Amino acid sequence: MKTSNAFPTITRIAKYTFNDEVRQKSFLIMFAICAICVFLVRGCYHGDYLVNGQSLDPGTVVRALSKVIFHILAAGVMVIAALLAMRIFRRDRNEGLQSCVLSKPIGRWQYVAGKVLGLWGLSVLFMFTLHGIMFLITSINVNVIMPEYLVASLVCSINLLFVIVAVLLLSLLMPDIVAFLAVLGVGVVGFVADGIAAASQSQMAQMMMLQSGNAPQSNLTWWKVVYYVWPKLLGVQQSATAMIGSESFTGFGPFYPLVNVLLYCLVLGALLFLRFRKEDII
Repeated sequence: MKTSNAFPTITRIAKYTFNDEVRQKSFLIMFAICAICVFLVRGCYHGDYLVNGQSLDPGTVVRALSKVIFHILAAGVMVIAALLAMRIFRRDRNEGLQSCVLSKPIGRWQYVAGKVLGLWGLSVLFMFTLHGIMFLITSINVNVIMPEYLVASLVCSINLLFVIVAVLLLSLLMPDIVAFLAVLGVGVVGFVADGIAAASQSQMAQMMMLQSGNAPQSNLTWWKVVYYVWPKLLGVQQSATAMIGSESFTGFGPFYPLVNVLLYCLVLGALLFLRFRKEDII
């Protein structure tokens, strides 16, 4: 099939996947719970912030609080995206959709691309909507307009693509729940490692190491290599939140995490297409 005729097919499969997931009661319940939780946070946003009787700048406080909420929402939507992706192939196979679609002149790569595109679009819209609610809350309650908040949300969409592709690939190799837990473990390990690295680079940590006589080692060890090549999901979020205010970069800087996760998406995507070509369609 020519490439020019392939894109409409991919678009139709993506649209069907998007609409099918939206109609699921579980998705609607998850979205409702997340939206309610975001609305409940609005009580933290008001015009007067006092510490020891001194008034603080509302803009500074709102930006700091918004960054924390941004990270929580972005991480939460990654978990939801993994939950959506882990059962998509099994459900299509059990319902006979795979055999029905692939019995037509449609390539397997088109089917997989449509599924990835549909899930990714839904997850990005989910996260952007939640971040959009936060944007409205800060704009209305404290009159602090942060358009960069929405741009940062779009930057984090690359993390959602990584999660979806990784879970889809692993769901072909192991049980669905194991695939979900494996990707969740990758994210947790990356978050903890980045947190430890950031803490070790702080001025207080450096002073404690000097006082104890343990000078920081500059030699490249195997665990440092693993740390450098590990998926930088938290790094992407930090690069995104750096757009909100004037946060300075530490460690890798703003571009390495984006390149790191993008390369993982390309490699895992290629492996996903190759692996699905070997699947038995019943």
